Amino acid sequence: MYTSTRTKMERRYRVIFMGTPIFANHSFLALAKDSRFQMVALVTQPDRPVGRKQILRSPMIKSIADSRGVPVFQPTKVKNNPAFWQGLRDLEPDVIVVAAYGKILPQEVLDIPKKGVVNVHGSFLPKYRGASPIAAAILNGDSETGVTIMKMKFEMDAGDIIAKSEPVKIAQRDDAETLMAKLAEVGAKTLLDTLPKYLDEEIIPIPQNEDEATYVKLIKKEDGLIDWNKDEEFISRQVRAYFPWPSAYTIWNGQMMKILQADFESAIENPKGSLAKIDGQLYIGKLKIRQLQLSGKKPMDGKAFLSGYPQSIGNSLI
Repeated sequence: MYTSTRTKMERRYRVIFMGTPIFANHSFLALAKDSRFQMVALVTQPDRPVGRKQILRSPMIKSIADSRGVPVFQPTKVKNNPAFWQGLRDLEPDVIVVAAYGKILPQEVLDIPKKGVVNVHGSFLPKYRGASPIAAAILNGDSETGVTIMKMKFEMDAGDIIAKSEPVKIAQRDDAETLMAKLAEVGAKTLLDTLPKYLDEEIIPIPQNEDEATYVKLIKKEDGLIDWNKDEEFISRQVRAYFPWPSAYTIWNGQMMKILQADFESAIENPKGSLAKIDGQLYIGKLKIRQLQLSGKKPMDGKAFLSGYPQSIGNSLI
């Protein structure tokens, strides 16, 4: 059994980290490299089959943990899993840190660490509680966003706030991938700056204002389907919000066409949903298409599409 002999000046907190996508990597590494913390385990999603050959692929964070000698847990479920809960208890963590783990934690897990469970969330809570805060910020046309460090409770992203990062500007061409990279870096810095103070009880978490809470849903593949009758500036944000997954897409000549990169240009005169060649560039309505991908093909730029499918000019996707 683990016995604490730390003084305030020499504390080394025992940490279990839970996270899966790239967003989690920066925070995991920041804690793992810091001498104030002892990373006793990583909990991440199971390896998943990918591609046509369904080859098992591990989350990148698992490889990072392996390289640092951190034990890895990959439970298929966290609810109704007493053996898994006991495994976490046996590690006697001071705190569990969560960054985009991808599953709702039951109260049995929240009750394990002495200092509770701390979450790194990709928005300024209480705005954008839920599974897709980064996409939501782009989709809604926000000019900036940020990261909240929060003490978790058994309610969706409703726990008390430990700290918020500095605002992060959303650039005109930021997509979910590039914005996530920015927030991952800022989130790790904010976590490292504030977690020790929280654990030393120098920060008292503050309740969220429930009247200001907004919620975002889990993204599904069908959310990427473009309705060309909608406002085209919104469609350009849809393209960015859903890259790299599920990608904004439309149906062209009976096949899926993913729109990977596009710019909204308000001065262009071209009917909604109409494919046009303007100044040597491919446009669909007022959207200049910088990159697209047809089913079974590699991504191509608009000029390559115009060269390969010149007969498509004048077609409408509505």
